Amino acid sequence: MGDDSHSWTAAPAAAERARSVLAAAWSCSVTAEGTREELVGAHTVAEDGRVTVAVPEDSALLGAAICAPRGEPSAVLEFADVAPVPLRSRIRARLWLAGWFAVQEDRLVFTPTRVVLRRPAGAVVVDLDEFAAAEPDPLTTAEARLLTHLADCHADAVERLTRLVEPDSLHGAVRVQPLAVDRHGLTLRIERARAHGDVRLAFHRPADDVAQLTERMHVLLGQAAAASCPRALQRQRTDGDR
Repeated sequence: MGDDSHSWTAAPAAAERARSVLAAAWSCSVTAEGTREELVGAHTVAEDGRVTVAVPEDSALLGAAICAPRGEPSAVLEFADVAPVPLRSRIRARLWLAGWFAVQEDRLVFTPTRVVLRRPAGAVVVDLDEFAAAEPDPLTTAEARLLTHLADCHADAVERLTRLVEPDSLHGAVRVQPLAVDRHGLTLRIERARAHGDVRLAFHRPADDVAQLTERMHVLLGQAAAASCPRALQRQRTDGDR
């Protein structure tokens, strides 16, 4: 098939998705020795996936890190991937890192010994070497801005893109919103009265930056313009079934 075929449904590998969640998260929950703390804007991520956490001097995490046996899992960090566009079930993924802290001045350096990524399709244990070697999706830091702009300013484009969705998937739809975008494709959330579903529209080739993403979106919109059975027609069919 040609490059414009939608039979290609490439998506980020688990390690890349985990690193993307980690790169985009602004907050995290830390559980150690029975203590749980919610931290906001307190962590940074190294190239190999280690997490540095700045904590107050009176934080119980410092004591837990000092007393825990080195090399044994002494803490669990939890990160949530939240869709930037308001819709149902905004948690797109959760990432858990189990491992141990090392104290460096007023900071804690966390080395993961187990990485678990949970998505709607289920949970997967991410290989540690793959996690350390992976890089976040190149669109990760721009995704929130891109999706909110698409939802707020280009609802007509989202409407046109539904022409690329199988008609059965649109049955009973009351709203369609952009849920996620990465270098491999765009995901739409199809909301119904009491349920929802997600549909992925793959790009004809990966996008490594925003400029390439713009071109990939233009290709999708061109395909939508040429597609038969637009959503408006599907709505007419749905209304006729009542």
